[in-house]
Amino acid sequence: MHPHHSVVSNPHIVIVGAGFGGLYAAKQLKHRPVRVTVVDRRNFHLFQPFLYQVATAALSPGDIAEPIRSILRRQTNTTVLMAEVAAVELATHEVVLADSGRLSYDYLILATGARHSYFGHDEWEALAPGLKNIDDALEIRRRVLSAFEAAEREPDPEVRKAWLTFVVIGGGPTGVELAGALAEIARYTMARDFRVIDPTQARILLLEAGPGILATFPQDLSERAGRDLAHLGVEVRTNAPVTAIEPGAVFCANERIATHTSLWSAGVRASPLARTLGVPLDRAGRVLVEPDLTIKGHPEVFVIGDLAMLVDDRTKRPLPGVATVAIQQGRAAADNIWRACQGLAHEAFRYHDRGSMATIGRARAIVDLGRLRFSGFAAWLVWLVVHIYYLIGFENRLLVMIEWAWSYLTLQRGARLITHEAPEQPHKLPDWQLPPQEKKDDTVHSEANGQASDAPRNRQDHYQGEDTAHPGQS
Repeated sequence: MHPHHSVVSNPHIVIVGAGFGGLYAAKQLKHRPVRVTVVDRRNFHLFQPFLYQVATAALSPGDIAEPIRSILRRQTNTTVLMAEVAAVELATHEVVLADSGRLSYDYLILATGARHSYFGHDEWEALAPGLKNIDDALEIRRRVLSAFEAAEREPDPEVRKAWLTFVVIGGGPTGVELAGALAEIARYTMARDFRVIDPTQARILLLEAGPGILATFPQDLSERAGRDLAHLGVEVRTNAPVTAIEPGAVFCANERIATHTSLWSAGVRASPLARTLGVPLDRAGRVLVEPDLTIKGHPEVFVIGDLAMLVDDRTKRPLPGVATVAIQQGRAAADNIWRACQGLAHEAFRYHDRGSMATIGRARAIVDLGRLRFSGFAAWLVWLVVHIYYLIGFENRLLVMIEWAWSYLTLQRGARLITHEAPEQPHKLPDWQLPPQEKKDDTVHSEANGQASDAPRNRQDHYQGEDTAHPGQS
């Protein structure tokens, strides 16, 4: 591989993004004679695989996040800046900040991750939030818990049924984990907490456009996950593309599903920062990187994690957007920078696949370690140990262990708090939440009258329920 264009003494390395890739790259440079600046628009590192636990009230946000400064406080060659990066100017070796500030670099590592993609229908985001950050998780938690509260006060049986219907769109790991957790909340956690409604009668649907859920797993494990979800009461529908989402309903093929809570886990798109580079991108907006993780023609710029698209030499498939890929790429990029500092050539990145896993619910998971595949309680224990091992900070690991042990023994979830007011939502609220002048006749919005527009039903826009960038596989 090509060496850096010149050897720089005491080089300045800028790392944009303090997710798994960026953080592990910084740590790999801890004992090197270099200057490192880590830039992130948040002041904390987020353990994304546990976001669904926050969204479903099992954990609090502080349990899965740690201040970046705290993580790197002993790393004396590293400075942490809380700032948003607006663009990268490759020609001048500068990172442009949103507040017009600039950072010059000798080497650059871009690790800004991905967001959810609505396949050209961004108007769906307000109706079906995705799950990529703490704000998303808290919004989903608010919607889920508020739906039960609204159902408790709703006199119309049809409208109440819509409040107790939860639709998860996309059958990748995030979708499966969300659906399983929602089923557990309804069947166990809230079963005896209400007087008017019976939470165990809540309807949870998982809609997948493809022929099976968890498409990246072997078929036997995918089918086992489907059976586990069915055992929890989740309705799993495959070959079921969503054609439209509107206030109070999701359209799947020719069916209108009345619901006030739809959640999105059907696709991802790379951070928009990639578009400022002026280099080739794939359909998901990811940078097409060289085998050594650099941009073609710019050996000083590395792109890693969910922002990068690299085909694995052995499988001939793009590397998955999971935490272990980002961690290994972060370390490899840091090592290549140090090699360049010594005048040596870069090495190509080789991904060491340590297997994939997904949890379906309490004491249920699937694990694929290549030749070894298993499911059930043993798989759940392995999933638990691996994920807690990767949690940043001993305090977090201890807290999560204690909370999970309590949740497992008591079937209770300790973070069932509706802590912030709803933003103005486009969906219809029940009468008791509306000012008197805005009250409407419930029958207008009831599924029973079947007055939904025919337009969405006839739409031919079908969307694959893929969750290719879920970081929770390990």
